[in-house]
Amino acid sequence: MLKRIILFICLIMLSVTLCGCVALLAGAAGGAGTAYWLSEKLTQDVNTPYNRVIQATHKALDSLKLPLIKETTSAEVTQIISKDINSKTIWIDLKPTTKAATRIEVRVGAAKSDKKTAHEIMNKIQRYL
Repeated sequence: MLKRIILFICLIMLSVTLCGCVALLAGAAGGAGTAYWLSEKLTQDVNTPYNRVIQATHKALDSLKLPLIKETTSAEVTQIISKDINSKTIWIDLKPTTKAATRIEVRVGAAKSDKKTAHEIMNKIQRYL
């Protein structure tokens, strides 16, 4: 009976220890996923004020006939979400870096970014600057 109690206590302690490992693995997987997501974004810094870049982005989406699904603005970033003709989600993040410069980040598609479409959108935004 004593052996069973000791075995039971050891199993409980082992399961508690393993729970920490699972959390650690989940955190590592989340970090790797975030790194992949960021690496798939097309990024360009432009010497144009933030508000002008937002206006140029709207004009670019209109000219490409891409619908504006959602726009969220904060002090640090404006995120514009659209959809392409294949129903892939388009994320455009506009971040002011200085008073006269802005960073544009474009991603098309969740699983793997469609770089060709992202370049097309980026080029169209730059045309309207």
